Amino acid sequence: MTAGPDTPAAFAARPLFEPIAALLARFTGSTLPGTAQLDALLREVAPGTASGGGQPIRFILPPAGALAYEEHIYATGEVSTRPDDWHDFFNALAWCVWPRAKATCNILQRQERDARIAAGLPGRGPRRDALTQFDECGIVVASSDAEIPALLAAHAWEEAFWTRRARLIANTRFLVFGHGSWDQLREPFFGLCGKALYRVVDASWLALPAAEQQRETDAWLAAQVLDAGLLCTPRELSPLPLLGIPGVTPENESAVYYRDTRQFRPKRVPTGKAPAA
Repeated sequence: MTAGPDTPAAFAARPLFEPIAALLARFTGSTLPGTAQLDALLREVAPGTASGGGQPIRFILPPAGALAYEEHIYATGEVSTRPDDWHDFFNALAWCVWPRAKATCNILQRQERDARIAAGLPGRGPRRDALTQFDECGIVVASSDAEIPALLAAHAWEEAFWTRRARLIANTRFLVFGHGSWDQLREPFFGLCGKALYRVVDASWLALPAAEQQRETDAWLAAQVLDAGLLCTPRELSPLPLLGIPGVTPENESAVYYRDTRQFRPKRVPTGKAPAA
């Protein structure tokens, strides 16, 4: 069956959908798969996936009067999934390809909630905000060239994306984590931005099959978040203009594209008093 223009399979070959491309290609129908299909898919590709509380992940219709979203997942393993909703569909696929990291984020959401309650602190706090932002629009940028992540983190957009374009294409992979970003990438818009974590990898990592790169990055991300204390504050996340990545839009096939500071903003310099001489 040929995929229609707005079916999951139609997005399988698009840039930045690589982590879920093989899954998208399965669905050529005009409607999105239901919760039973998504449950079966998760059991096939990521068996044993559980919530932070150790409950098997299942996709369910939105419950009435349930606990808060993350709390409900932690306690029951039930992920609220609205019918024929692209955002929730992409969230289900994120559980399929990022099972360890998603579960780790769920653990920490609960731990941070409990810690703030015990300390008498109001609100969600910076760590829960960072975890939620990354869950929605996070992207892991893995490169065997340490200069590429450094340039991107410094907002040297033209240098990284254009001057060193061939090197970036050869040695850098952009692995989307955020299901909200996949939803937005269905119809990319000016200024579309992800929240990036940068990682330098060995050149041998680039020789791994794409599926193995994905599994290894999932394990790496889970360990970094749980054991190394990553994602403690939204300030750790670096803004990344997704339309600057080669292949995402034909408009970025020129150096001039990267000089539009409305989209490719320079690094903000912290204000403060000059140091004493």
